[in-house]
Amino acid sequence: MRLRFLFGVILGLTLLLVQPLESLAAEVLQVRSATLLQVGDRNRNYTVQLACVDVAVDDQQRAQDWLRAELPRRRRVNLRPEGSSEGVLIARVTPLGDELDLGAALIQEGLAQSTCSES
Repeated sequence: MRLRFLFGVILGLTLLLVQPLESLAAEVLQVRSATLLQVGDRNRNYTVQLACVDVAVDDQQRAQDWLRAELPRRRRVNLRPEGSSEGVLIARVTPLGDELDLGAALIQEGLAQSTCSES
């Protein structure tokens, strides 16, 4: 009986800790181009450029189509900011539940080139 109670308390605390983190994750609102996303975080919207990625002109449409397939509307993502430029957040973007960020995935798919030394 005591073990069941303890398990319930631990499960409840775990849910309280995990659920708020997921509810605060940013959501993809729109894939605007091969490297630009419109992302919402509660009541705010951001334009996010994928960090360390350059897509050739000939690959723009294929890269955009690939991103749209990977990021349906309302897909939750983790943003790791790298900087900003003219009001656009530059960040590494990783869908929740995945380990590979989207810029690295575009490079692996052959749709982009890395502009950073460590990628």
